[in-house]
Amino acid sequence: MLFPVLAIIFGLLLLVWSADRFVEGAAVAARYAGMPPLLIGMVIVGFGTSAPEMVVSALASWQGNPGLALGNAYGSNITNIALILGLTAVISPIAVHSQVLRKELPVLALITLLAVFQLWDGNLSRADGWVLLMVFGGLMGWSIRQGMKRRDDSFGAEIGEELAGQKMPLKSALIWLIVGLLLLIASSRLLVWGAVAVAKGFGVSDLIIGLTIVAVGTSLPELASSIIATRKGEHDIALGNVLGSNMFNTLAVVGIAGAIHPMSVAGEVLSRDMLVMGILTLSLFVMGYGFSGPGRINRWEGGLLLCCYLAYTGWLVLSVING
Repeated sequence: MLFPVLAIIFGLLLLVWSADRFVEGAAVAARYAGMPPLLIGMVIVGFGTSAPEMVVSALASWQGNPGLALGNAYGSNITNIALILGLTAVISPIAVHSQVLRKELPVLALITLLAVFQLWDGNLSRADGWVLLMVFGGLMGWSIRQGMKRRDDSFGAEIGEELAGQKMPLKSALIWLIVGLLLLIASSRLLVWGAVAVAKGFGVSDLIIGLTIVAVGTSLPELASSIIATRKGEHDIALGNVLGSNMFNTLAVVGIAGAIHPMSVAGEVLSRDMLVMGILTLSLFVMGYGFSGPGRINRWEGGLLLCCYLAYTGWLVLSVING
């Protein structure tokens, strides 16, 4: 059992590091190709921060571990809201602008409802996977088009500043792009092997492992970027990281996994995990509405989100003990 545990630890560390190298190399290469900074941020960086979830779930689905594939995606969504936004808000309250309440959050809520509808029959078919991917493609196209219309976009400006300070030559960028991608795949395979081995060794379902250890590990890039952005006062980016990641996980990560291999879905995914994910998503409307002033997720609400994460984790532990 020692080797599988070490495989999980080393796999997670290598996964996060390789994803960072991949994003850096891809962003610099895209800059040399003349891609606008906003487009680099939305496509390259957006895909890169969710690359760990995508590769891990794709490999898990391909190897016939549907619980790990779905647990990683939906567990990452729960982790993003309850743990990452909660911890970030405790460090520094997060401002929630009206645009988030009018556009991003309603879109995320509709995507969550689509996921529930698809899983209601206890199966995720290839057709379901392709529907998710088509919705994701349409949403990405619309987001890019809207973003390119705004000349004063703060996210694009920040990406442009970071790229301007990056002196990496094109050859090095391409090398890191390839090396990062190869290590991303290798570390994901190592992580999946270790997670499945630990699950079998302790008699725990791979769904539980995916919802906990793997989900937290693959969400580390979002945790780091959200805390850094909030400490800089860039609340839009901190909240956008989480909302964008959850959309990506629900549509692209699950979509790719379903398109690779149809899977049966355990009943507790709907009655427990999707329920918690839906409630947390709706809670962002309440916290961000700002009944007595400007909308924001304050420290008390951040603490409440952290308590929700601890309660959910405790629920998972009890299900293992009683199962």
